[in-house]
Amino acid sequence: MKKPLLFLIIITLVLSLMAACQPKVSEESNGEAGAVKGTSDHALAGKKIALIMQINLGTFSAQYIEGVKEQVEKFGGKVQVFTSDGDLSKMSSNLDAAINQKFDGILIDHGTKEALQSGVEKAKGEGIPVVVFDADVKTKGVTVLEQGDRQMADQTLNALSEELGGKGEIVKIWVAGFAPMERRQAAYKEFLESNPDIKEVAAFGAATQNTALDTQAQMEAILKQYPNKGDIDAVWAAWDEFAKGAVRAIEAADRDEIKVYGIDMSDEDLQIIQKDGSPWVASAAVDPKDIGRVQVRFLYQKISGEETPQTVKLEPVFIEQDQLPDEQITTAQLHKHVEGWGASEQGYTDELKELEDSFND
Repeated sequence: MKKPLLFLIIITLVLSLMAACQPKVSEESNGEAGAVKGTSDHALAGKKIALIMQINLGTFSAQYIEGVKEQVEKFGGKVQVFTSDGDLSKMSSNLDAAINQKFDGILIDHGTKEALQSGVEKAKGEGIPVVVFDADVKTKGVTVLEQGDRQMADQTLNALSEELGGKGEIVKIWVAGFAPMERRQAAYKEFLESNPDIKEVAAFGAATQNTALDTQAQMEAILKQYPNKGDIDAVWAAWDEFAKGAVRAIEAADRDEIKVYGIDMSDEDLQIIQKDGSPWVASAAVDPKDIGRVQVRFLYQKISGEETPQTVKLEPVFIEQDQLPDEQITTAQLHKHVEGWGASEQGYTDELKELEDSFND
């Protein structure tokens, strides 16, 4: 009887020692091995962020989303993107859904005051911080980012005027209903008043799910209306989706004497501008990834209880075709050729840098 008892005691001791040697799993890992890696006990870690977009179209929007996600993930959070397909009612509903789901912070991309104001006020009442990009929302405590739209319009229009020697016929591609577009239009109107020898022969533009393709078709019609070389000297496009469509129409019609001046910049835009003989000769822009990164930083400042400015203006950069190298580059490489592009430090604080470092240790 003693031997079985001794054997049982030995087995019990061995099992106890094995259990003691097993790694402990953090409750935060939800039982998944490896989930602990890269976590932080920082108070700002693990936040859920909603991104409410009016329209997600083209490579500019794609790179903007990349910037948002990159910065949130560096802060140890997660992003859920709500796209509204240009439907302002849907955008308002998406904002309401994000509030009801109690996200830790909300980012808004474009939209109108009518569609967003009540939702933003509701979020504020619920204690959910909000940071807006390029929408005419005016609520105390809600920071709004702008791209320096008047400056971008001035940069491109002044270059256009210089190229034409202050005299010529131009086409404007623009659309109403967007806060940044309205600011760009104000600068355009002042430009025409100050340059009476530059005449607008045609103006059009619409934001659709196929903006570049629809713009191409409309520009082709304009070129048929003005068929002779010299009828149109340049195109001013207030959005890169407009510029893409205009360029394709001009190339298809073999009218590359018409130069295109645009606003915004993406990897796809660079490919078009760098193409040999491209009519797209200049653009003014803010790095779309930087816009997303900066917007996130100000949101996290708000989440941590810091005061942030009512308005933040992002400094644009003017990019000319002849600044670019012969080999194809991306916007990630553009800073090597155009001073001031990318890597903005706007919105960073010591606390946010510490938060970011805590996930990179």
